[in-house]
Amino acid sequence: MPRLQNSNSNKLDSIEHQMVNIFVDGARILGLPPSIGEIYGLLFISPTPLALDDFVERLGISKGSVSQGLRMLKGLRAVREVESASDRRTYYEPAIELKRLAGGFIREQVRPHFKSAETRIRDLAEKAQEIDDPESRKFLRARIERIDTWRRSTTKLLPILQKLLGQ
Repeated sequence: MPRLQNSNSNKLDSIEHQMVNIFVDGARILGLPPSIGEIYGLLFISPTPLALDDFVERLGISKGSVSQGLRMLKGLRAVREVESASDRRTYYEPAIELKRLAGGFIREQVRPHFKSAETRIRDLAEKAQEIDDPESRKFLRARIERIDTWRRSTTKLLPILQKLLGQ
């Protein structure tokens, strides 16, 4: 459950909690830390940009966790920095365009995974050749070929998906 604190209105607090929960669940599904969902969820429901200290105070998480989360979200292009005319702090606002969010996730999370999978699958194929038992070797080669086919097919789909998303 998110640690959202210090809202002025109980009704708004309930809505904020629900919104943050949606993004925490989404972060978990994508294999991201729950704090990423908390940070993005609070930012998404906030009518004004938020500074690092706002996240610390409202979510009850450390400055280090917030800083790391914001850095990751910036890498995914899920948040933008905005300047404040009234003080020198950096504020953040959410990118709310699905194309931008999905494209950033594909670029920063999915593509590197498929690149490393290619190397690991190649290593598995080499190790499978060393298996003495012909039946076991044949079975392993078939499975390794299958997963490599999945990897190649998915890798071919990523540019198409990114093009559809305008990336």
